[in-house]
Amino acid sequence: MTLYSRVRPLAFKLPAETAHDLGKRTLRAAQSTRPTRAALSYAYGYDHPALEVDLFGETFPNPVGVAAGFDKNAEMTHALAALGFGFVEIGTVTPYPQEGNDRPRLFRLREDRGMINRMGFNGQGMERVKERLEEDGTPGVPLGVNVGKMNSSTADEAIEDYRRVFDRLSPFADYVVVNVSCPNTPEEFDESSPEHLERIFETLAAENDADVPILVKIGPDSPEESILELVDIVRELGVDGIVATNTSTTREGLESPEREEWGGLSGKPIADRSTAVIRAIAEHTDGELPIVGVGGVDSAESAYEKIRAGASLVQLYTGFIYGGPSTAKRINRGLAALLQRDGFSSVEDAVGADLELE
Repeated sequence: MTLYSRVRPLAFKLPAETAHDLGKRTLRAAQSTRPTRAALSYAYGYDHPALEVDLFGETFPNPVGVAAGFDKNAEMTHALAALGFGFVEIGTVTPYPQEGNDRPRLFRLREDRGMINRMGFNGQGMERVKERLEEDGTPGVPLGVNVGKMNSSTADEAIEDYRRVFDRLSPFADYVVVNVSCPNTPEEFDESSPEHLERIFETLAAENDADVPILVKIGPDSPEESILELVDIVRELGVDGIVATNTSTTREGLESPEREEWGGLSGKPIADRSTAVIRAIAEHTDGELPIVGVGGVDSAESAYEKIRAGASLVQLYTGFIYGGPSTAKRINRGLAALLQRDGFSSVEDAVGADLELE
């Protein structure tokens, strides 16, 4: 029995967001000195040459990263890197601070090993995030920045929102993700319409003198045909990759009492749907468009399934909440064993192994 398995029942007695804030402060304190970061890395790091992934002009020490939403304001990137994650994605970052939706807005589905959130892009805004990245520096692993709009913005204002955040934070980013698929923000206009996406990517391209890779995050709930149409659109616009998938509004098959709460569902309940979307995109694009797979990753097996379906990297949030600080080490150690079992010399060799490509 691990220390976290003993502590988790106590933490889970607290409201979910309160427990997250407590964990955030703990990780913030743990990264405050080099000795404490070194201690975390010694306890939770796991290195293996087969796990390295070269993508977006960077070398990821392993394919297991932290999804956007966990560290919205870049408060614990160094601690997360020390815990063995191969990359960290901060955000969603908006131009200005905003409160998001009213509490409670984060719910554990213990029986389903899932969560529902309706945070609503709460955060401290781009200037505070920029200051923190300048003060703390970036972590020793690739850093992604997930960018979003203010909840009150019109379609025209949203374009400027994305531009502002990109302009401020892209110098710190190894890649940037445009989040147009969050189910927890006001639906004042169609964020994934071809016209709107074209305006976003044309605007960001004009700002992108450093050629920072730009990805788009898509949701899992649309029919496959609609998802592939969206993929075709963003490919034509020159997107560098897809993050698949965001949270879901489905509630099918859930057992937890909190299942009726509105918001985005994450964790184990959406694992199969997320993997199906990854596989469909990879087959549709002949494996040529990089995919970051997210949704229900909580073990080496679930990460490996997404990699074999076409994901070059995977991310988790909910799986980290349930698995604790040893999550990345456990998954990466298991991935190395699975690669060896199946005769792959690297993660990159295993990407798309289950696809039926022409």
